Amino acid sequence: MPKRFFIAVIVLLLSLSLAGDSYSAVQKREFQKGMNYVTSGRERFASKYSDASLKTLSKTGTKWVALVVNWYQESCSSTEISPAKHTSSDESVIHAIKTIRSLGMQVMLKPHIDLIDTSGGGWRGEISCASDDWDEWFDSYGKFMIHYANIAQEYKVDMFCIGTELSSVSIMKESLWKEKVIGPVKKVYTGPLIYAANWDEEYQSVVFWDEMDYVGIDAYFPLSDKERPTYKEILKGWDRWVVDIEEFQAKVDKPIVFTETGYCSASGATKKPWEEVAKGSVDMALQADCYKALMKTFWRKRWFYGVYWWRWGTSVRFGGPTNRGFSPQNKTAQNIMKRWYNKYVPSKTYGR
Repeated sequence: MPKRFFIAVIVLLLSLSLAGDSYSAVQKREFQKGMNYVTSGRERFASKYSDASLKTLSKTGTKWVALVVNWYQESCSSTEISPAKHTSSDESVIHAIKTIRSLGMQVMLKPHIDLIDTSGGGWRGEISCASDDWDEWFDSYGKFMIHYANIAQEYKVDMFCIGTELSSVSIMKESLWKEKVIGPVKKVYTGPLIYAANWDEEYQSVVFWDEMDYVGIDAYFPLSDKERPTYKEILKGWDRWVVDIEEFQAKVDKPIVFTETGYCSASGATKKPWEEVAKGSVDMALQADCYKALMKTFWRKRWFYGVYWWRWGTSVRFGGPTNRGFSPQNKTAQNIMKRWYNKYVPSKTYGR
């Protein structure tokens, strides 16, 4: 064998080997039967309780886990983003990634920003800096994303989320997003990217959808003003929103994933689904009807690529029949989710 030919073969084999360690966004596109996995404990993701809870989750038909980790900024106008004492340690995040993968599920790493000072009712969607502070904010946010993008790449995380519900930021500063966040992340992480936009006007106005492999929507769309609507009324409540989403999807021409959605198991849950219901009686049947209506509405849409429910806890005892919170865990909604997650998924248009 001529030396030149031998070298060419070696180079080709090496390139194929390296390609096997990277990702193809098109090849990785698949329907995502997901769940958001959340904790407020620094080492909780690495505990035996978390391991047991993830094992239980894997038996529901869930195939994708959005692993949520929080950093913080002081207020809406702050420019420094950093971990808090209770932010999950890198070691615990890595442990959870390995555990999720060992159970046959895939991982979306989903770093969140939250505010420390919420006395004025502020939230991440209202982050707003003075004009001369945006560079500082994006520098800090970029470092935050790069930190987790490195972990995502090293441990072959299946998808990376570059932000969640940054309603006032994602619709502006396109050049800073690309220069200080998206560009640097892509240099580090070679897998598919998604951004989780809020359900209101944000998802239609994000300035960098062209850089994403998926469009993410946190789908807390209000469905009824009634305390206890019927299943048919909940189903009907989706009609107006489906029209809006489909018109938007035709323009953006990307597969859509509901990166976060859910309903409290309490009366009034369809009014403002994004809010924890502070009052009202426990109503597990209402939560279950909401799950069923969403699945029925979107499951066979050619552009719909999955849903991540909010949320699963790090204990097998989380949720339960007396709990009014969002989690479907140990409630009727868990059975609805399991039933749909074990259904056949129709072939999809995108990425085929």
